[in-house]
Amino acid sequence: MKYSDYYAALGVERDASQDEIKKAYRRLAQKYHPDVSKEPEAEARFKEIAEAYQTLKDPEKRAAYDELGKRPPGEEFRPPPDWTRQHGAGDGQFSFDDMDFADLFSRFGARRGGAQGRHDGGMPGQDFEIPVQISLEDSFNGTTLELQLQMPEYDEAGRLRRVPRTVKARVAPGAVDGQRLRLPGKGGRGFNGGRDGDLYLDIALKPHPLYRATGHDLYVDLPLATWEAALGASVEVPTLAGAVNLKVPAGTNSGRKLRLAGRGLPMPRGGAGDLFAVVQIVVPGRLSERERELYESLRQASGAAPRDRFAESA
Repeated sequence: MKYSDYYAALGVERDASQDEIKKAYRRLAQKYHPDVSKEPEAEARFKEIAEAYQTLKDPEKRAAYDELGKRPPGEEFRPPPDWTRQHGAGDGQFSFDDMDFADLFSRFGARRGGAQGRHDGGMPGQDFEIPVQISLEDSFNGTTLELQLQMPEYDEAGRLRRVPRTVKARVAPGAVDGQRLRLPGKGGRGFNGGRDGDLYLDIALKPHPLYRATGHDLYVDLPLATWEAALGASVEVPTLAGAVNLKVPAGTNSGRKLRLAGRGLPMPRGGAGDLFAVVQIVVPGRLSERERELYESLRQASGAAPRDRFAESA
């Protein structure tokens, strides 16, 4: 059989932590998912990434894989006899001679994970994990996803094949980056009476032109004119539920965060995060003669010394 370097597929070191492996998978899966990617050969790359993650995310399967050592990708090799007896054809389900490496570990996982469902000869379906992206508006209001998937299934002869399947999933309001949504029974079909596997959706929020999300809190840049920051003002700020008025205190500096309580993303148990308006003071690029005169008068009249602390620290 041919060796596949699963660590290289995910771009991680062999001693990478489970968290590093998961982050690498999510980043690459979002980039190469066939439904959204414009990269050449995205489908083949996505399959390679998924196969690698299915093995390395499971400590037992990863340990068995590591026992084989490191080899050049694509090299033909035969595992040691002890490894074969322990992880391979010991239960009559398969042999190394007629299956590829990814399929071997797929069955290895089903055998370990579904032992209780196998007493009657049934094979439980596999669990699958896929990345999905939603907009901030969908997170705020909730949404229903309709996913067009190619799911592996066993036919009546026990052969693995891919079939198209449409899966609908309700995402409740307040979904955040990194949230994992479980869809029971929506994974791989069981064989010979085995239960169906589960489907897990890894939620990621799409970039937004205005807002940045951190958990359930949102951040938006708030441009202010110099006189608004100096004198104070009441300004209109956009939120996901509509614009609101915000009072800007006199003497507000650039970078200050003005909090709008409860204007962020909804929380599962009620309430919502906050919206922070981050002040950005905007200076005119071009001044009229009158503006120039006023700024010159302000410079002469002002006692401001914004850089005094430089002298204090010298």
